[in-house]
Parts: sequence; structure tokens; C-alpha cells
Amino acid sequence: MREAVMGSPGVYSVIAPNMGKQIVAFQAMMKSISTDFPGCLSGYTMNVVESHQSTKADTSGTAKAVINSFNDMGVDFSVDDVEKVRTEDVQLDRMGVPMKYLKGHAYHTYTLTSPDGTVTLEFKHNVRGRLVYAEGTVDAAEFLVEKRALGVDQQIFNMIDILRSGKMQ
Repeated sequence: MREAVMGSPGVYSVIAPNMGKQIVAFQAMMKSISTDFPGCLSGYTMNVVESHQSTKADTSGTAKAVINSFNDMGVDFSVDDVEKVRTEDVQLDRMGVPMKYLKGHAYHTYTLTSPDGTVTLEFKHNVRGRLVYAEGTVDAAEFLVEKRALGVDQQIFNMIDILRSGKMQ
């Protein structure tokens, strides 16, 4: 994709694994913390549970990015240890996913515990439906129209570029 865009004058693209602006902002926040405070959670243990529609087989890119940030904060955790919830009865009962969103949701919970067990931190983001991704896609398209009209040299952008522009609905 990159090569096709770069070799085509007047063609602009947003390449991003996640178009949900708020989720991308959460990822960026976690990355910023990991950069500013490396090792700040050394010794903490972590449990990660993610629930997606039953057709999603792999661990999400969002979880991988957030785990990478926690690793940079000193947490020893492997993406292979993510608990992937894909069965509807568990999604309904344990995760609290409403029935109408079983075919399209993304629930992630990251629970960290201090070495002595006296501190627990929990980060959670739950997306029901696909509206947040559609809104991000519209914002990205509008962003690209503006960049193309300005004739900027940069042709490839990501969702962080959209967030930094402030051009969000």
C-alpha cells in the first residue's frame, strides 16, 4: 500500500490498524507514559482480557500496542498470555456485552498488581458497535481532502496525525 501511494502523485492515505480516534488516543497516552516513565511499573504483574466477536481469531492490534507500552513500563507480559474471550455466553455473562453488540464489540481490560499485592491498577476500554470506527474514517477522509487541497508533500498519514490536527467530529 505504501509503495502504491508514494508512487502516485496526488494520492494520499491514512494507514492505521485502528480508526477509532478515542482508542488511538488511549494507545498514544499509554505510549507517552511508557516513554516519559520507563520502568515505572517494574515488578507489577498483569492480566489482560479482551472480548471480540466470535469471528476474530487473533489478539487485537490495540491490545498488542498497549501491552508493548506496559512492557516498556517494566511489566513482564507476553501477548501470548492475553485471555481471548470469543464465546457468546461468556461475553454476555462475564464481560457484560449487550446481546445486540455480540457481532461487533471490543472489550479490553488490563489489570496490574504491585509485587506485594497492595496496589491494583485497571485500565478498561469497551467499544460497542462500529460507529466509533466509522466516525474516525470520516474524519480521516476529511483530513486527506484538506491535505490534498493544500498540496502537502507528505502523502501517508496515521490516526495520530488526525488526532494532532484537531480535525475530529
